[in-house]
Amino acid sequence: MNNYQLPITNLQCPNCGTKVIRGNRFCEKCGTPLAVSDKCEKCGAPSEAIDAEGYRCNCGFRGEAHAGDRIEITIQSNLAGISDRGLRHRHNEDYLACIKVEGKNVYVLVVCDGVSSSQKPELAAKVAADKAAVALAAAIQKGAVKSAEAMKIAIGEALISVCDIPYTNGGNIDPPSTTIVAAVVVDNIATIGWLGDSRAYWISAQGSQQLTKDDSWIYNIVSSGKMSEIEARKYPQAHAITRWLGVDIGKNWQPSIVNFNIPGSGYLLLCTDGMWHYAPEPSQMAHLVKQKSDKDAVEVARSLVEFARSKGGHDNITVALLSL
Repeated sequence: MNNYQLPITNLQCPNCGTKVIRGNRFCEKCGTPLAVSDKCEKCGAPSEAIDAEGYRCNCGFRGEAHAGDRIEITIQSNLAGISDRGLRHRHNEDYLACIKVEGKNVYVLVVCDGVSSSQKPELAAKVAADKAAVALAAAIQKGAVKSAEAMKIAIGEALISVCDIPYTNGGNIDPPSTTIVAAVVVDNIATIGWLGDSRAYWISAQGSQQLTKDDSWIYNIVSSGKMSEIEARKYPQAHAITRWLGVDIGKNWQPSIVNFNIPGSGYLLLCTDGMWHYAPEPSQMAHLVKQKSDKDAVEVARSLVEFARSKGGHDNITVALLSL
């Protein structure tokens, strides 16, 4: 994926000189990507001068809220999720969906992180999460296929939905793209499917683990033994993803899939990198969850999101949680 963006100078497109509206992601005339600045729109203060409530410490200005900046979903006491803009990004480009299949012991969770260097990332994340969740629940409810096959079907339909989003061809512009991690739990067997670096964790008193493997440059280079993680993190492409949902993924769209036999009570947690960046190890995530283990799923999710915000909230933050 192309992560390069040209800076805006005097609210003009740096490529063709056309005037642009502050906050636009692309020039409406030539389609050139426009970098989104973390600086204050009013006084130009750096992102470090923005407090936990979004206020600029220098001038007192607060960034404008947008629809979708904060999404809370509570299906029932043990199934909930939250997506939050964080403190540095102008818009929330994450999305999530949760479903409890009526009349069955079946739960569906989906988390998507729109790729910021692509066009309409927030729409890509939304259509992918919604389509995958509905398709996964429908496939399981019909009982015609096993969970792993249902996962392939659901993510395939999510891919089609993302590919159907209109976009501009040419130049350095990437088409709409998003990561995805999805889970379906049927009678205490969890099937997880993913493309990208959004993660799934299992957290319990008996032991916690990461259930997914990141589709990222750093994971590939470290797992190959070519570099240590410390060495790899020095490279600018360290967190570049190697797989995603989008029209430019080619033949490599098939999701990675794992089945996990749930050993007892605990939490199935799905999240974007805006969350796990601050607690990447299963033990770290488990510590955060266990602090609120006596609370409903939505309260645990809120505590995780607030933790990420307290650490800087440099990315959008999304958490979907199932307590079992």
